[in-house]
Amino acid sequence: MADPTEPSLPPPSRPLPFREDCWSEEATSTLIDAWGRRYLELNRGNLRQKDWQDVAEAVNARHGHSKKTYRTDVQCKNRIDTIKKKYKAEKARVSDSHGVFASSWPFYPRLDMLIGSTAAAKKTTPFRSPPASPPLALPLPYRKPAQPVAQAQPLALPMKRPASGSVGVPTPVVDDSYFRRNYSAVAAAAAAEGGTESSEEEELEEEVEEEVEEGGGVEGVRRLARAIERFGEVYEKVEGEKQRQVVELEKQRMQFAKDLEVQRMQLFMDTQVQLEKMRQGKRSRSGSDGERSRVFSEFLFLVELN
Repeated sequence: MADPTEPSLPPPSRPLPFREDCWSEEATSTLIDAWGRRYLELNRGNLRQKDWQDVAEAVNARHGHSKKTYRTDVQCKNRIDTIKKKYKAEKARVSDSHGVFASSWPFYPRLDMLIGSTAAAKKTTPFRSPPASPPLALPLPYRKPAQPVAQAQPLALPMKRPASGSVGVPTPVVDDSYFRRNYSAVAAAAAAEGGTESSEEEELEEEVEEEVEEGGGVEGVRRLARAIERFGEVYEKVEGEKQRQVVELEKQRMQFAKDLEVQRMQLFMDTQVQLEKMRQGKRSRSGSDGERSRVFSEFLFLVELN
């Protein structure tokens, strides 16, 4: 039995538990490299779960040779969050020292390049926004050609005004490219519809082109308007001819269907008449045969009596 006066020995100390998510310096360096590449590929945006899985695979490819060193995507994300917090603390110490303190943390330069440049980019973003406003003025030139046309309409009213009265009035410059494009589109549509009026349309088109080239300013707009009006008449004529042809074809189709139905009914009636004649012929032949047999029987009876 042990002596009660003998001092009791302290219990043996238990070993410290091993953290399964303990990161070595080499594994942390590989994690920062893999995360940094994907972070820059996403334009410094947040990584999604698939991206974290790729980062974890890159780390495990070099350091995940055992169960204890194998990392999941959640562990990689938590480790990066821890590294970011440490970087912010080191950054604050460097900023507070005004350049006197230099961080001895080996990962500080790489994180400063990745995270520090993000803050710098955000600061310079407001200065890039003012140059983006000039494109709003781009649609303005497209509204300018419409102004001379609107001003030319009141000037077109005095058709018989003498030329001497318009000496001091500047001739407005009219951009006739809009009329040329519209005329070309309408001419192409009309030429596709009315083949019989193609020669007349070609002559009218040539006349319009000549008037546009020869006429300038307000007079050119007047000539162009008259030419477009004439062209509208031709186009209306072509459309009317087309509608007339459609109506005529529809009438012919209806008449053909009517004639076909009449022929079918006529054939049906002829067939019924022929069948009725055949039935009547069979009845008459059967009646004459019975009469002959009756007369022959009476003749035989008289012969026997004699």
